Amino acid sequence: MNTRVQVEHPVTEMVTGVDIVREQLRIASGLPLSIRQEDVELSGHAFECRINAEDPRTFMPSPGKVTLYHPPGGLGVRMDSHLYTGYTVPPHYDSLIGKLITWGADRETALTRMRVALDELLVEGIKTNTELHKDLVRDGYFRQGGVNIHYLEKKLGI
Repeated sequence: MNTRVQVEHPVTEMVTGVDIVREQLRIASGLPLSIRQEDVELSGHAFECRINAEDPRTFMPSPGKVTLYHPPGGLGVRMDSHLYTGYTVPPHYDSLIGKLITWGADRETALTRMRVALDELLVEGIKTNTELHKDLVRDGYFRQGGVNIHYLEKKLGI
């Protein structure tokens, strides 16, 4: 059993309605899981964009002071982040500054919510990869769901 919570766990939480971190804390406290495997049902579709403090084209880190932070919100939108206006992103750690997750009853709804949420997300003072995500969710090939692990390399000409 993998006892680490994966960075993508919010996607699983959105499509199952199960708070995985809560369940892990229950286990660590010696309590049983509050659900059984057969009780878990998948519903809808979810996307996650990892928002990094980095240049969207070169992927170079972009530490510095966040001069404005406004997270997106709304139905089916979740933003997990430690950012706030005035926060200083340090240069010595992973560049992950947030995870933007959207859910919808189907792929198109979840993807539309992601497009809108990315447009609402404001992080100023540092560079982020938000513009790259905006480009990807508007890409016709990506929207069709016909991508593989080499898609981004080909799109960026890497």
